[in-house]
Amino acid sequence: MTAAVQRTNVALAALALADLSCDHQIIIAHGNGPQVGLLALQGTAYDPDKPWPLDVLGAETEGMIGYLIEQELMNALPDGSLCATLLSRVEVDAKDPAFDAPSKPIGPVYSAEEAAVVAKTHGWKMVTETSGGMRRVVPSPLPQRIIGLGAIKVLLDAQHTVICAGGGGIPVMRNKDGNMEGVEAVIDKDRTSALLASELQADALLLLTDVVMPGSLQGPELAESVLLLYPDLRIVFMSGYPKGIDQSTDGPTSGFTKLMKPISLAMLSQTLHNEFERSPRP
Repeated sequence: MTAAVQRTNVALAALALADLSCDHQIIIAHGNGPQVGLLALQGTAYDPDKPWPLDVLGAETEGMIGYLIEQELMNALPDGSLCATLLSRVEVDAKDPAFDAPSKPIGPVYSAEEAAVVAKTHGWKMVTETSGGMRRVVPSPLPQRIIGLGAIKVLLDAQHTVICAGGGGIPVMRNKDGNMEGVEAVIDKDRTSALLASELQADALLLLTDVVMPGSLQGPELAESVLLLYPDLRIVFMSGYPKGIDQSTDGPTSGFTKLMKPISLAMLSQTLHNEFERSPRP
């Protein structure tokens, strides 16, 4: 995962995003799992006894990935286009049950012996990977509020393409003194994106990924879960023919639209136009 590889991948994605922005105002969120893992490894190499907190690592990745997206997107957009990258703090509830059941694997893979040491030293909970080895697991609480939503709205009103809420946002909560502080947690990026879309009254939410979902979770299940939380959203699910999905299905299904690979920019653009023109849900 070199800088050159990341820049190349972002440049390809930026071409597609630039094409969409010709007809639609877009807001871009992104994942950060591999980058957080990379920074965690770098921190461990510097001082294995003093790992960097997850909120700081999340903020670093928002800046790093956001910069790459903004630069490549501006290279692909016409002269005079406007774009801004924001760090996004996202408030979570201290009483969220996720804090009692950490489930999100992060960071490097440890041997059983190494895992026992770091678990004792830092109080981490560990889980065994299917491929062998052990990793740290952290809570994944629900996003409650996107701090700085007003700034996002101001930029959108000023015709900026906004890049925000990277990696689900920087997790924060209020302490007993009423002040905000970072949290050792990871917020699901799709849930934060759905909250953002709902708060901004977006016409559509696109969940785009090219990775295998953890466990038995499939994209349609994720889309249906998002619709349960935010029933007014329009979701386009893009698939790479996951097991159990009927490839012949390409219309509205369970309240969202499926778009099956191979997908061209023209297909994606037409699908979006169809979604925007569709009557609002009752």
